[in-house]
Amino acid sequence: MKFSEVIGQDDVKSRLMQMVSENRVPHALMFCGEGGSGILALALAFASYLLGQREEGTPAHVEAMINTFQHPDLHFVFPVVRPPKTPSDKKITSDDFLRQWTTLLTETAYFSFEEWLDRINAGNQQAQIFAAEGDVLAHKLSLKSSQGGFKTIIIWLPERMHVVFANKILKLLEEPPAQTVFLLVTEAPQLLLETIRSRVQRIDVKRILPEALEKALIERRGMDEATAHQTARIARGDWLRAIETLEAGGEREEFFEIFVTMMRIAYRRDPKAMKAWTDGVAKLGREKQRRLLAYFAAQVRENFAFNFADNDIVYLTGEEAAFSRNFARFINERNVQRLLALIDRTSIAIGQNANPKMQFFDFALQTTAMLVRN
Repeated sequence: MKFSEVIGQDDVKSRLMQMVSENRVPHALMFCGEGGSGILALALAFASYLLGQREEGTPAHVEAMINTFQHPDLHFVFPVVRPPKTPSDKKITSDDFLRQWTTLLTETAYFSFEEWLDRINAGNQQAQIFAAEGDVLAHKLSLKSSQGGFKTIIIWLPERMHVVFANKILKLLEEPPAQTVFLLVTEAPQLLLETIRSRVQRIDVKRILPEALEKALIERRGMDEATAHQTARIARGDWLRAIETLEAGGEREEFFEIFVTMMRIAYRRDPKAMKAWTDGVAKLGREKQRRLLAYFAAQVRENFAFNFADNDIVYLTGEEAAFSRNFARFINERNVQRLLALIDRTSIAIGQNANPKMQFFDFALQTTAMLVRN
């Protein structure tokens, strides 16, 4: 993947290429940011650059290997799940899903964790980087570089590492093999071991600039300027959010309906409807439940901002804004922080495998109390 395929982020691109030109490539980089900012795309482009791909003059055989993500010196580690009916003694690693991974990468370098889970039919399982990954990676790194240059390892979402694998990565970072570059791509660096964070060079990737996002929407999605401008504004520098906004019937629309239903139930103080709502949400997988709660948090913040009647600080779709005209007054300085704290606690509990029916019914009850009192 070439740097020209990365949307925006010109300052980061220049910094990375300068590292190579000045022969000061660190043994480990950590790209930190939101998935839609292009952190994975940047890591892929940098890995490709290290392996010899340039905008012009790349040898044909190198171009072919990199374009299909089949270069022998390019390795991937990413969260996976245990497929149904897999023998208990079978050790699961990224290599078991490499075909799905490279297929997805050839389609796009911009995809969400949720899209990856759908691609591997994760169901209700919570994907992780299993402990067995450590031995496989150590073996790969014990081999000499196939092409005589760098060996690059992209670890996508290392915050989902099993503790055993995390400790093995720590040892590799402490004593890195020669001509080996680790590229960690994380959306939650605070969840990594401090000892790992201290051994990598961190690159904080900001959201894509509005003009770059607009340009990409026009060139890649064939949008007119006005629509691209409005979509880019709602997306707030996030390519994935921009695409989600365009796709009718997407997850955002589904989450909006669930949010509206919950708030109307809370307003009516209807316990039977709360129970029915809870049963429906409980059927969603845990990962989707946490995404739903993240959407709830965003809507609470947006509705609070809506009260200030300043369009420059509100980022809602037309449908969301229409609902907020009547609902926003219920989110105010007396309950906004408590609502956000409740959402955060519920998300943490769901991530720790708490009973979803109990968690979401309690969430509904507390939300009702907060809205009615205010």
